[in-house]
Amino acid sequence: METATVDHHGRTTNYRIRDAGGDDPTILCIHGSGGALGAWRGQFRLASDYPVAALDLSGHGESDDVDADSGYEALSAYVDDVVAVVEETGASVLVGNSLGGAVAMTFALERDIDLDALVLAGTGAKLSVLQDLLEWLDDDFDRAVEFLHGDDHLFHTTDERFIEGSKQAMYDAGQTVTSRDFRSCHTFDIRDEIDRIDVPTLALVGEHDKLTPLSYHEYLADEMPDCELATIEDAAHLAMLEQPRAFNAAVQDFLDRRV
Repeated sequence: METATVDHHGRTTNYRIRDAGGDDPTILCIHGSGGALGAWRGQFRLASDYPVAALDLSGHGESDDVDADSGYEALSAYVDDVVAVVEETGASVLVGNSLGGAVAMTFALERDIDLDALVLAGTGAKLSVLQDLLEWLDDDFDRAVEFLHGDDHLFHTTDERFIEGSKQAMYDAGQTVTSRDFRSCHTFDIRDEIDRIDVPTLALVGEHDKLTPLSYHEYLADEMPDCELATIEDAAHLAMLEQPRAFNAAVQDFLDRRV
């Protein structure tokens, strides 16, 4: 595993990459709101088949923050982070969870860089956020964190190792960045454009995900020209953490067939 950085737009973006002899294409994983690249630790196991990278978006993990308002400005800055790592690693498969899925879809729509495939996990073409949660993120961050770690939100499991680790990542990102993330999700809506993303796509959903339920992923499969649907059992929003073997198997099967 190699940890590296790339400088762009006056800031430094941190990423990790593992190549255990896998063939191209390289996968780049993009975390969700208030997260960091550690959310993808289980996916580095794919590196014997496909090189795998994951990044910290601006203001998350070890990456510099960016001065950007929530909404499209922040989302576009996150896309710039992804572009910089793509150019360094040659990645051509984007795997995005939640906010990371919005980043991946915006990349596919707006940047003139060829992709071999997308994996959109726990995300949607529109990502409205509960108004109460938006208010708690600004006024009562502890309550927001507790809500997000309630039953079948981020996790289906009650294993405290997952829950406490995820809470800590959110506190590490901090209230300002996490609120910016969720508010950027709240304004994200590409339903009028989703049919322009024509690369092979896998919409991957945890069966218990209440934040971005099955219907969000069925919409992607129905509206995108080349999108298939798969479900991860016994998982909620962060299926890649809860059920890494099943998640990886779904991704590998899809890539083996389609790229």
